[in-house]
Amino acid sequence: MESSVKYKYRYRPAYNAHDLLIEFINGAENENLLTDLFEAIKEINPVFTGKTDLWMNDEVLYFIGTDLGEFILSKDIWDFAFIVTEKNQECIARINDLLLKDKRYEKIEVNFDDYTTRKKS
Repeated sequence: MESSVKYKYRYRPAYNAHDLLIEFINGAENENLLTDLFEAIKEINPVFTGKTDLWMNDEVLYFIGTDLGEFILSKDIWDFAFIVTEKNQECIARINDLLLKDKRYEKIEVNFDDYTTRKKS
């Protein structure tokens, strides 16, 4: 029997920061990533508002508006993808809640301490 999980993600802090983000660790290469994401978070009414191609970084930023404000889906040619916001943690938390309810997504738990850099004494 084939698994219904297409995407695995981490809900984690940015490195050396308190803000949380969503990092896709499996499935970012899927051509339906954006469509599947919009379906999963339809409760907050996502709307595509723009796109920036950062060719020097081989990265594309998709700007998405929702009832909770805007977020950015960053995707690069190495199949890394992240959902980030600028000072809108409520939006990221709600997206995580919605992904947890969708059978296409699996959350991988992390240790938040792994995302901090400690100075050597």
